[in-house]
Amino acid sequence: MYAPKVGDSVQSLDTPSMVVDLDLMEANIKKLTDKLLPTGVSIRPHLKTTKSAILAKKLAAAGCKGGCVAKLSEAEVIAEAGFDDLLITCEIIGAAKVKRLVELYRKHRQIRIVVDSALGASAINEALATSGIEQPINVLIDLDVGLHRTGVAAGEPALALARHVRTLKHLKIIGIQGYEGHLQHLHDRADREQQCLESMRTLTSTAEALRQDGFDMGVVTTGGTGTAEFCVTVPGVNEVQPGSFIFMDTDYRNAVGPFYSNSLTILSTVLSRQGPRAVTIDTGLKSLTTDSGLAECKDARYVYGVLGDEHGSLTWENDGTPALEVGDVVEMIPSHIDPTINLHDFYYAHRKGVIEEIWPVDSRGKVQ
Repeated sequence: MYAPKVGDSVQSLDTPSMVVDLDLMEANIKKLTDKLLPTGVSIRPHLKTTKSAILAKKLAAAGCKGGCVAKLSEAEVIAEAGFDDLLITCEIIGAAKVKRLVELYRKHRQIRIVVDSALGASAINEALATSGIEQPINVLIDLDVGLHRTGVAAGEPALALARHVRTLKHLKIIGIQGYEGHLQHLHDRADREQQCLESMRTLTSTAEALRQDGFDMGVVTTGGTGTAEFCVTVPGVNEVQPGSFIFMDTDYRNAVGPFYSNSLTILSTVLSRQGPRAVTIDTGLKSLTTDSGLAECKDARYVYGVLGDEHGSLTWENDGTPALEVGDVVEMIPSHIDPTINLHDFYYAHRKGVIEEIWPVDSRGKVQ
């Protein structure tokens, strides 16, 4: 049975394989923590990127505080793998999901959630009321700060929701969340900063209005890889949620520049020659996503194209670029890191080409 092991060479891996350069990944973590931790703002990394309890623990060891997940099913898996200081950043809606939340909370009392509707909050309260669990679950009001995806509107709607939650015995408000996801990939840095600060004014002014109304606003959480550096400068923000910084992708690199390195690549093999300057590789839509554009070859002289589920192409100009041959191995940089990782079972983490660690993608496919 195929079973790569620690100590093997990266070049011995079958392909496609997801490989991580540990030197680059560790440098990315250090860059983030060196930049953000001195501000006093907590870093709660978003684990929808890594989908890994091992990496959550590595980030915590570097000074980060807890983690975020997008979905309840991610929280179930990551918590069972030994890391349960988790904020679920998407609303928990529907009887099946609420039931699962209660059972998760029964085992893991550090779980915290967000709400943006009285209906959703009441359903969770009713389920907890019949569960026998006395300890109320910690809740953040999810505020729309411009993304228009989830979140209650600022002003009176946010106050009304918080006042409703205050009447629910089994929910305890501990703060507010506002995610400016629509700004993460803006290429103009000044524009990204200006619009981020506008979103932060919406978030912090709403937090202050809730505080004046008697609510605990101990957590004001926001931000991503493209905006965290701006968020931490805003008085009243005390937690940020970057995720992609650890590995990066071409979409973020094109937006925020080369501060963080592309530490994760997909190892691929040339399967076929298709002309003097074209080859086919074994890496298509089942290995690399295209929602943020096409992946790039680590050697920029070769240009990637999609040839279907299992195949991709690499082409090059006739300018002295070495021809790729059948059996050659190349590395591909994903265009969107989160869904690409969700296509793979394992990370093969290497240092200078020798595998040091193998990590399972714990919450692969957990979309509920």
